[in-house]
Amino acid sequence: MSSPKSLLVRDDRLPAGLIAIPLRTRLVRPGDDLVALTEEAVCGIARAGDVVAVAESAVAIAQGEFLAAEHVRPSRLAYAIARRADPMATISQPESIQLVIDRAGAWKVGTATLLQAVGRVFGRRGLFYEIMGEAVAAFDGYTGTMPPYERAIVFAPRDPDGFSIALRERIGIESAVVDANDLRRAKVLGASPGVARAALERALLENPHGNSDEQTPIVVVKWRGDGRNPLLAEGHG
Repeated sequence: MSSPKSLLVRDDRLPAGLIAIPLRTRLVRPGDDLVALTEEAVCGIARAGDVVAVAESAVAIAQGEFLAAEHVRPSRLAYAIARRADPMATISQPESIQLVIDRAGAWKVGTATLLQAVGRVFGRRGLFYEIMGEAVAAFDGYTGTMPPYERAIVFAPRDPDGFSIALRERIGIESAVVDANDLRRAKVLGASPGVARAALERALLENPHGNSDEQTPIVVVKWRGDGRNPLLAEGHG
């Protein structure tokens, strides 16, 4: 395993002194004991007061929560939406859009697409995702990187809170499952009780996990500043 690379966290809403360390691991596979894999990866690096952030895609893949795009037959509506989708969008391929249609219904997806187009005329972006909500959040479109998952549609992980608590019990360090991307968006999907979720999301806006083939599904976030640790919830610092 290569030596970890540290990233200084810069955010005006957070105090200076936070460091994010992405850790490279072997390729995560379906059926892996990701708690054990994470425990091995953070050994000697993470300590009490840190937060171990695990990428939601790694948790989902270990749980078998993904599907090869070849198994999905997109409809004409899915192809039409995909042609107009932003290529940087969370889902922009016809296969992943078809799964959203199957989940939410063609009428809702079509309406959300129309309102998205109207919203753009008035400078309002992101309406499609606001309207679709969890129906979109449940899927990640394939990215074209990281074989053998380059054409895998990854679903939301099961019980991210439960995974985080199990990891916390194993390693004795606060833990979380996070969804971050290169568009400066980060969301904590699940966490052990001691994690200050909003602060962790802000600390991960630069996506130290990476969105390509970095193979760094684990990030250790450390507090090296003065005063109270912003990563920990009230009563846990």
